[in-house]
Order: sequence, then C-alpha cells, then structure tokens
Amino acid sequence: MSASHVLARLQFVQTKQESHMAQSIRDDDSVSNTSGNTSLTELVDRAIAQNPKRRLLLKSGLGMAAIPFLGGLAACGGGDDVVAPTPAPTPAPPVAPVEQMLGFKAVATSSGSEIVVPEGYIASAFAPWGSPINDLAPAWKGDATGTAAEQEQQVGDNHDGMAFFGFNAAGNGFGDRSDEGLLVMNHEYINPEYFYAPEIDATDWMAPFTFEKARKALAAHGISVLHVKRAADGSWEHVKSSPYNRRIHGNTPITIQGPAAGHPLMKTAADPSGTVALGTLNNCGNGRTPWGTYLTCEENFNGYFGWNGTRTATALENRYGISANGFGYRWHTVDSRFDVNATPNEPNRHGYIVEVDPFAPGSQATKRTALGRFKHENAALEVTPSGKVAVYMGCDERNEYVYKFVADGTFDAANPTSAANRSLLGKGTLYVARFGAGTTVGDNMGTGTWIPLKPDTVGVNSVALRDNPNFAAATDAEVLANIMIKTRQAADAVGATMMDRPEWVAVNPKKAGEVFITLTNNNRRGTTTASVNNPDGSTVAGSARPPVDEANPRANNVWGHIVRWNEAGGDGGTATTFDWDIFVLAGQPAVTGARAPSSNINAETLFNSPDGLDFDAFGRMWIQTDGSFANTGDFAGNGNNQMLVADPKTKEIRRFLVGPDGCEVTGITWSPDRKTMFVNIQHPGEVGSHPKAPAAYLALPSAERDNWIAKNPTAFSQWPTSGVRPRSATVVVRRTDGGVIGG
Repeated sequence: MSASHVLARLQFVQTKQESHMAQSIRDDDSVSNTSGNTSLTELVDRAIAQNPKRRLLLKSGLGMAAIPFLGGLAACGGGDDVVAPTPAPTPAPPVAPVEQMLGFKAVATSSGSEIVVPEGYIASAFAPWGSPINDLAPAWKGDATGTAAEQEQQVGDNHDGMAFFGFNAAGNGFGDRSDEGLLVMNHEYINPEYFYAPEIDATDWMAPFTFEKARKALAAHGISVLHVKRAADGSWEHVKSSPYNRRIHGNTPITIQGPAAGHPLMKTAADPSGTVALGTLNNCGNGRTPWGTYLTCEENFNGYFGWNGTRTATALENRYGISANGFGYRWHTVDSRFDVNATPNEPNRHGYIVEVDPFAPGSQATKRTALGRFKHENAALEVTPSGKVAVYMGCDERNEYVYKFVADGTFDAANPTSAANRSLLGKGTLYVARFGAGTTVGDNMGTGTWIPLKPDTVGVNSVALRDNPNFAAATDAEVLANIMIKTRQAADAVGATMMDRPEWVAVNPKKAGEVFITLTNNNRRGTTTASVNNPDGSTVAGSARPPVDEANPRANNVWGHIVRWNEAGGDGGTATTFDWDIFVLAGQPAVTGARAPSSNINAETLFNSPDGLDFDAFGRMWIQTDGSFANTGDFAGNGNNQMLVADPKTKEIRRFLVGPDGCEVTGITWSPDRKTMFVNIQHPGEVGSHPKAPAAYLALPSAERDNWIAKNPTAFSQWPTSGVRPRSATVVVRRTDGGVIGG
C-alpha cells in the first residue's frame, strides 16, 4: 500500500486531547464524527468478611447479589514480581481492621516503567497477550509472526473488563471458593504497531494487508476463560490442562436473542435467519450475574467497518459512526463481512451485551438485544430490594446517554442458578436517563427521570420506524425490535440528557439504590456553535455540541468527573426517578472558576479521565483512569494512568496503584476472600504524548511514528518482560502479610 494511502487513513482518525492511543488506530478515544469541529454506609461484619459460607449465603440471596459486577483484566506472564518496599526491620503490619475504609498509605504519581503499589503489597504480571490458552496451544512468538490459527488458541490482546468466578466445593461448577476458579477477561482491540510483524514496505509496516492479518486480529478480540489456582505462597497459576479454558473471539458463532432477533435489519446472506452472529468485537467493560454468568460488552464496533467504492451512509449508519475507513483496521478491504457495501446489515449485529456461561465450555454465548444496541462500556448488574434485576450501562462516546434495563421477571434467591434466573436478561424494559437541574443553580445536583424506551413513548413517527414504509401497520414487536437496534435514535426521540462520555457504572453494595458513573471527558460541549442531537435521530455520531448543564458543568471538560444518583425508594428495580449529585470533578487544584475541580482533589489526589469503576464488598469505590499521561500543562503532576480508592461517604480519595508507561489501568475483580485483586494493564507502550517517548520517534511526522515503533518494538516499553515487545497483561495484587486488599 502506498504511503499516501496510509497517510490518508491515518489522517481520517481523529486524536483525543493528549491521547495515549496508537497513531494508526483510534478506538474508545475516538469520535465517530468525521468533521473537524471543534455517597459509606454500614460496614461488613468481620465474621461475614472472614467466613466463606456466610458469603456464599449472601451471594445466593439479595445481599451479595446487589454487588455490581464490572471486572475485566488482561494478563502478562513472564514478568518478575514487583514488591513495594517495606522498611526493615519493621515487621509486616497486621491485617487492617475492616473499620479502616482506606487502610493503606497512598502512593505517589509516576511516569516510570513499572507497576507502583503501596508499602506491604506485591504486584505480579500474569497471563499476557499470547499466552497459550491450554497445554495444547502453541507458544507466543515474540517477533509477532504468529498466525491467526495460533492466536485463536492464545490469550487475546488488550485485556479490559474481567471477573473472577470461584469454584464450588466439588470443583465442578459455580461457587465461592477463593483458592481456585475461572478468571474471565475481555480483549478490546489490538495495537497494530506491536501486533503485526513488519514486512518489506519501508513506509507501511502492515503492507501488504491480507485476509490472514484480518483474521488474526479478529482472533485477538473477544474473551478468554482461564482456570486459575492459588498456590501456597499466595501466587497464582494458570491450570492449562483444564477443560474450562477457552477463547471466544471475532469468528465464534454467537446466538442472537431478544426483541431484535430475526428482524430484517439483522439478516445477512450468511445468516438469513438473523439469529446467529459471527463473533463479538471491541469487548470493553463487563458485568457478572448472581447466576454465575459473565457479561461482555461490545463497545466501538463501528470502527471495524468501512466500504470499498462509493456509498451514501444511511441515517442509522451515521448515528452509529459507520464511515468509509472506520478506525483504520483495514478489515473491510479484505473481508466482505466488514464491507458495508457488500454486507450492509452486519454492523447491526454488533453493539450488544453478550452473556457467557464460563462453567459450560461447550455452550454458545448469547447477544442479549433487550439491553439495547450502543457503545456499551460495562454492565453493572444488581438484584434490587424488590427482587428485580437492574442493569446500568453507559454509551461511551461524547454526548451520549446513560441507560438502565429492568428485567420483567423476579430473581429467585432460593435457586440462584435456575433456568428462570438465567433467562432474566432476555426480556424487560430499557430506560434512558434525563438529568434535571435542582432548585439552586450551579450546586451540581438535581433530580432525574428514567424514560422507558417503548413503542408508546418513542412514538410511531420516530426514526425507530423509518425502515418500515407502513408506520400504521407496524406491530409493537416490530417497533420494539427497531428500538433495540436503533437505541441511540430512540433516546434522541425522548430527549435524554447528553453526557460527558458515559463509561463505567458501579452500584454501592452498602447502600441500596446508590449508583455511580464515570464521565471520562468531553472537549465537545459548550462551544459557540452549540447544538444537541436531533430528535429524529439524524445527527451524525459525536457531531453535536451541547451547552453545559448541571450534570455536565464544564465546557472543555478535559479532566472528567463522576456522578452519583440515588434511586427513589432505594430500589432501582421499581424507581423511575432519582436524585443525583456530582461526587468528584477531576482537575488541577490551582484552577478556579468554571473549570475548578471539587474540594476532594488536591496535589496528592491528581488524576484525569476516570474510566473503570467498581466497588469491593466493603463499600470501597475503586477508580481507574484512561487519560493523558503527558504530565504537563492541564495534566501536570498526573503521571501515568492509575487506580485510586474512594470512600463514598466522606469522599476521601487515595491513590493505590500506578501503571507503566503508555498504559490504561482497567478492569478489576477480587477473589471472594478479598485477599487477591486482579487488575488489567491495557496497551502498555502506546507512546502518544508520553514524556519518555524516544527522540527518534518524536523527530518523525505523526503519520510515520507507528511505522517506526513497529520496527523498533522495544524502544519505548518492554513491560512486563525485559527485552520483549510490550504486552497487555493482568496484574495480581496481594498483601505480603496475606491480609484483605485495601483495608
């Protein structure tokens, strides 16, 4: 491929402010628009915290079931343990009492190449990209010459959301053991500059681009299920001989279920029934269910599609950001499934929540269309006090919406893994949020409403029916199917609140009905040419420029914030209204006026772009970042991306972990005894604006930099293994004294 073609593709992709993303591929940080326009309550009883049987009882009832499930990690093997120094000869501290909400010494920021954790903690890299999925799989090739067939048998790339599922006492199913279980993790995308071995073209390391390369990339997406076991010394190993180990990737058949299944917009020549999709893509955040299944979330699916020749995009394609060249993956140039001219309905089969049973390795995953189609970040599931199952979700793009799904059925706590419970996500009501102002202007709080996305609320004249030439003849089922495929457009029609890039949602396990969401950043709000999404759903994705509002108070919100809401009556399963407030506004403490951060931000708690979010069983809220690591200007003092912990009652925040150069910290889960934490380190080595970028890299025009790093893959980062190209991996964090994490 010629240099001019490469440059054209690179220039098509827009960069995020001080983006860490690769130059050639823009994923969750991209904007689909192609224009250039600019709350702690009661604490867990110590006996419950230390008694697995009591935990299991809670988990099968409404107590533990109310825990939000977000986790998601990747792993890297072969790296040495990183132990934070504990001053000698002082003995290891005793296990901190549960009453200490934040019982650790905060760490400082860092722009270094290693994981930083508090004193008395150890962090070990585990299961990196390319690790053999079982004892029959081929070894990863350090020169990136592995094949698609080999990648299908190896851990995928760019680990994201994840969850730990403990085995039962017999070791043959879902339970609450802490020493052995299944670690299930997402693989969001690839970094081409590290993923492909350079060939002979001096200006384009990916040339020639082939069907084999596209298939290899597809194989690195999806999820990995790993059987893991804790050793006597507290470390963890991958049980490679286990039949539970498996990969679900971009070419794996997946059942389509729910209102959209079989709809004309879901049918293709390869699947005329519209009920079986091939693959799951851009698997970002996650969720988990109290019946023992894993939820993987399809986010930026649009970036994989493009078209050869000419095409005028439809309103539906525009609203979801389908464009001629996508994010520059090039798949559409060699695989007709991703060429919208050849297979126009294929994009409609992606953008859903996918449910996977990790304890049934021969089972087929299911796309749950009742939860809507959009750029799903994660799925925070809780069983509410009324016994209803609620799932909270954000659509990860600037100026998009916050959603809630409430299942029609009621959770059977006496039989948590019953067939009835396992079908709960198949039918229910999807809502979208409207955040209203309070009585006092500028107090960053107000009231909100959940608007149901149903035929009688969206309306027959909305864009949700525009593919049906006879509006009056459309049945409710047809309308509902349209809404589930065109969820963004349905939300436009009912006037939902456009938010500053809604990402992970987390439910407080210690206070019923209290929910938090990260709003990562938004530099496309409050401009002089303000506009909102058209109610007819015709707005091109990401192209609106809404004015500031109470829930999104900053015009150029480069730092992001976290919003909290409390459901009416403390029950998200029955509430249609809520009260909300801003929990934290990130930013620089020296800044005053409209851009000023909240009072819980100071020189010791600097961070930007909150992204991953989850609660542990004790009610600590863990905040992960995916933002600028430039460490200058608006981001001075921030260092690398990091993970912090917050007390929801006092709003105190402490930094717990800092990642290595160029990474995002994402995905978190715990063993049931809370003595092991798994955290994902994604895309280490994405150079971007890092202050330690190689001089030779910086000397080149931006369009040529990925080409250089592809040919010098160890020049910037060698995490987690010295002398080897950087690889996403899971980090296993534990205390040197064997105590509970964070206490």
